[in-house]
Amino acid sequence: MGELNVEKLIGNPNKGMYLKQLIADIKALELMLENDMFEKDVSRVGVEQEFCLVNEEWEPAKNADQILEKLNEKYFTSELALYNLEINLEPVEFKGECFSELHGKLKELLDQAQKAAEEFDTKLVLTGILPTIRSKHLKLSYMTPVKRYQVLNEAITEVRKNDIELHIKGVDELNLKHDSILYEGCNTSFQAHLQIDPNNFAETYNWAQAIAGPVLSICTNSPLLVGRELWEESRIALFAQSVDTRASTFILNERESRVGFGNDWAEGSVVDFFKDSVIRFRSLLTTDFDTDSLTELEEGNVPKLKALKLHNGTVYKWNRLCYGTTNGKPHMRLENRYLPSGPSTADEIANMMFWVGLMKGRPKEFDNIHTKMDFKDIKSNFFNAARYGMAAQFYWDNKLISSHDLILDHLLPMAYRGLYSMNVAPKDAENYLRMIKHRVRSTNGSRWMVEGFRKLKKEYKTSDALKILTATIYERQQKGYAIDAWQLPRGDEFRVPKENRKIGERMNIKMITAQENDSLELVLSMMRWKDIHHVPILNDHMDLVGLLTWTDVVKYLDRPEDHGETIKNIMQRDLIVVDPATPLEEAQALMQSNKINCLPIVRNNRLIGIVTSKDL
Repeated sequence: MGELNVEKLIGNPNKGMYLKQLIADIKALELMLENDMFEKDVSRVGVEQEFCLVNEEWEPAKNADQILEKLNEKYFTSELALYNLEINLEPVEFKGECFSELHGKLKELLDQAQKAAEEFDTKLVLTGILPTIRSKHLKLSYMTPVKRYQVLNEAITEVRKNDIELHIKGVDELNLKHDSILYEGCNTSFQAHLQIDPNNFAETYNWAQAIAGPVLSICTNSPLLVGRELWEESRIALFAQSVDTRASTFILNERESRVGFGNDWAEGSVVDFFKDSVIRFRSLLTTDFDTDSLTELEEGNVPKLKALKLHNGTVYKWNRLCYGTTNGKPHMRLENRYLPSGPSTADEIANMMFWVGLMKGRPKEFDNIHTKMDFKDIKSNFFNAARYGMAAQFYWDNKLISSHDLILDHLLPMAYRGLYSMNVAPKDAENYLRMIKHRVRSTNGSRWMVEGFRKLKKEYKTSDALKILTATIYERQQKGYAIDAWQLPRGDEFRVPKENRKIGERMNIKMITAQENDSLELVLSMMRWKDIHHVPILNDHMDLVGLLTWTDVVKYLDRPEDHGETIKNIMQRDLIVVDPATPLEEAQALMQSNKINCLPIVRNNRLIGIVTSKDL
């Protein structure tokens, strides 16, 4: 999609031309399948590596476009956010030392990217969601200035007609409303591709669905978002909600999310699969077309199916079917989109090898998997893996089994058999699958991150803990060890500088607030019980309108004749407030000069945190 000059389809005068091309692409695909034109005598594997860019403070950088100019366009491309880039490796034949070759090439390209990034005081980090991403990094100013991202954002926003609502509940809970799709930019993946035989599509795709949950459980690496502990693989929930075109409604609506696992086993051919996609999801984008695919086919050429690929590029199945061409021959491949970036390149290659080994190692007793397992169990397995990672339990072959036992006793032997059936070098298979085994017996990326974050939180504020955690991830990645060998953060991996600090980095977001019509007696009791000296007061619209301080409370308690007063009458109304971007030193000086011990932090009249003299 990168080279296409895309436009919104909705309201576009050329909509009819696009739909005509889309129908022609479906027909051309059908003809190619009927005439046995697809490449089937070879299997290839490929990789897309997304990675994060961070500045000297370990926060998201804003210079991906500048760094991209220094890199080879053949391998590197932009992503939605200005703090992400992507590497596209050339596919290799699935045999011999293909995985160690991919690993070597991946490290070489990441080194090139790091060298280019250093010119801008920027570093590369491999992680599913960058821990230091905050609300300010989700503004449109952080969107890569490429037309297709702007058009996609406008198209999805226009279909929804409402802001995007984000709600994820894990250990903590996150509720946010946003006016763009930039939340999708938080997700950083390691996308693995496997060329498949289109004549055996349904069987292959259904098996990929069946193993998705167990594979994901050992690979999770995205437990944190804006300082909250959510799912072990929060990308799964975040991505689904960030590009959801379904508006909230009281009317029962069973349309699927554009990002999803599916609602049933696959049936029929690859053509049927793409037809269903066109039926279920309205097209969002269009582009210019030089010729139609049926004409190309009649002239003896392999069509690019530009309209179908454009549509498919806006439907994000976790196991996505893709059409492509190699050496002038069409092929079908399966794209695994649920694997996260990181923790190390070795872990990523191990994840990929585990997956493709299982894809090729399916035992005969699991043929026709759709007749032997309930799809709802398979779907439940996937979301259990996303929520609980290695702690998940799965329904497998109609029995309940832990992730550990399923992987060690059943799936790893299956993966070995699949790799050996493809003549993969035994030393490669043993090297990378050993990492999976060690991970089962120790820790994976998400669990390491959670334990590291909790350890740092005992000594540091959340924002500082997240920076130190990110610095530690980078340091461990540079050493090249797999995650099972990583030590938890010591705390000295990054010394948080005092200069250039913002008040928002020191504020407390867990506050006890009251509304101006609440019972004064109850609020005073709460202040006593919790030894709270400052309570922000909100109106019915949840805007900050006052502050109740312990000084005011003591004065009130000393005057028994006033005990019928309300919060409105005794709260302070003339408040000194600041924006979260206010420099820390400026905020401190403001508190000292005004002799106040509490400073509310607001954005658009909404209270988002407070800082007290104790915090500083």
